[in-house]
Amino acid sequence: MAPGAPGFLDTSAGTLTLPALVDRAANAWPEDVAMQFDVSGTVLTFADLAIKVRAAACGLEQALGVGRGSHVALMLGNVPEFPIAWLAIATLGGVAVPVNAHLRQSDLEAVLTRTELRAVVTEETHREAVAAVSPAVPVVTIDGSEIDALSWPSILDLAAFPRPDHARATARPEDVVNVQFTSGSTGQSKGCVLTHAYWVEIARTMATSGPRLTRDDVLLTAQPFYYMDPMWNLATALALGCRLVVADRFHPRTFWRMVRRHRVTYFYCLGVMPAMLLLTDEDLQERDNDVRYISCSAIPAGRHEALESRYGAPWYELYGSTETGIDIMVKPEDHNRAVATGSIGTVVPGRELRILDPDTRKTVQRGQRGVLHVRGTFMSEGYLSDSDANMNAFSAGWYATGDLGSQDEDGFVFFHGRIKDIIRRSGENVSAAQIEEVLNVHPDVDLSACIAVVDDIRGEEIKAYVVSSRAPAELLNDLIEHATQHLAYFKIPRYWEVRDQLPLTPSAKVSKPTLRAEIDHSTSFDHQTGKWGRTPPATS
Repeated sequence: MAPGAPGFLDTSAGTLTLPALVDRAANAWPEDVAMQFDVSGTVLTFADLAIKVRAAACGLEQALGVGRGSHVALMLGNVPEFPIAWLAIATLGGVAVPVNAHLRQSDLEAVLTRTELRAVVTEETHREAVAAVSPAVPVVTIDGSEIDALSWPSILDLAAFPRPDHARATARPEDVVNVQFTSGSTGQSKGCVLTHAYWVEIARTMATSGPRLTRDDVLLTAQPFYYMDPMWNLATALALGCRLVVADRFHPRTFWRMVRRHRVTYFYCLGVMPAMLLLTDEDLQERDNDVRYISCSAIPAGRHEALESRYGAPWYELYGSTETGIDIMVKPEDHNRAVATGSIGTVVPGRELRILDPDTRKTVQRGQRGVLHVRGTFMSEGYLSDSDANMNAFSAGWYATGDLGSQDEDGFVFFHGRIKDIIRRSGENVSAAQIEEVLNVHPDVDLSACIAVVDDIRGEEIKAYVVSSRAPAELLNDLIEHATQHLAYFKIPRYWEVRDQLPLTPSAKVSKPTLRAEIDHSTSFDHQTGKWGRTPPATS
């Protein structure tokens, strides 16, 4: 660290920005590796990263007038240009708008037209799609030709002729630096407004809670950079001096080899990733690794011990959201209790939790279920230009997560599914998450998802989607018997469908809106009639 500069944990919360982290890291550990891209082999030291960020900031300012408050969309994969551009925009006081690189025109329009963009940084293959949606917005391609005035290389060339560097000092901790669109696992994506302090203080949480990361750790991210996880991983690496390994994407069959090759000590995963890992062939060398802490959102029910036994590394639940950051984690000393009880951990410093009855909106007693509400410092500033969503989700600083949970007398929190995943069948409230937990522990089930479908008599019926390699007829006989042994009769799905895979969001969660929109299959089994045939439409 520069002479006289305090260590990151000695600074006061809410006082640093992302550019400040870049400069501090370059001064403290100039020759240490900041980022290593697994596929390309590109290595950036903290000094390299700072130089490239400054050059990109200069070029974006010169060529496009990017400055304080300017919005720039980043539609890229896991390539060095993404984090460099993100930090360059932050350096100029601008706002990055990460965009899923797999979006097509209708979805792309819903994102790109929600904000007034100064430019879009993307790849040549996306130029036409972006231009069709936002024809007046300049498009900068990272792989454009040398004669293209808006290619990324030409932008960087402008750094040789810098203007006075006045813009770099304008970013403040409370300034907006991202409009981060949610993955839309339960509905239309919304743009979360995030500040510099939001990212910086996630790094502080990761250093003081849960994994308690230090400079000695090697982090790995396999999620796309347009999702929030790689960005908080990078902020943490900059704050603490860690090395961040970046995969191009999640590859289940080779993931653990990459972990071993880079001597990774920590990674975060989510959604179906653990279940996908368990489906791969075992490697006798898997347990020979340096991993000391794995954070995972929604560890597959009934497979926690199987994951730890196979890979020889401890897995810990982590609960959070784009709207709030990180809220609940399992401490190392609470690992065994969490495994035994299914708890997702305790509330981290800087967060408050209250659990409200969904009907009365009054606080429930300890041990009772209700909707989780989170409040704290350095959370999202709300949703971009969406007053209705803000009114529904935020009240007096509290964010209504839409998740059902409970908390025991010792403060341990338990997750019970999403409120929107409650199926109202003949007057009974049925949790889709509970059914999925039961189905997922069956040895022939790789993944499951349950949704409500319209029923003239019962109001709603339950349809279960199951991913399995077994023949549907054989599987369903066993699966219905398995469900009957573990669930009340009114929780047994009426409709069943076996698939090779389920649609996923960019964050690897099952996309239930997609399933609801797709209900029109002739391969479903009706448990009530014992016949195969078509199912009614999904409820909205």
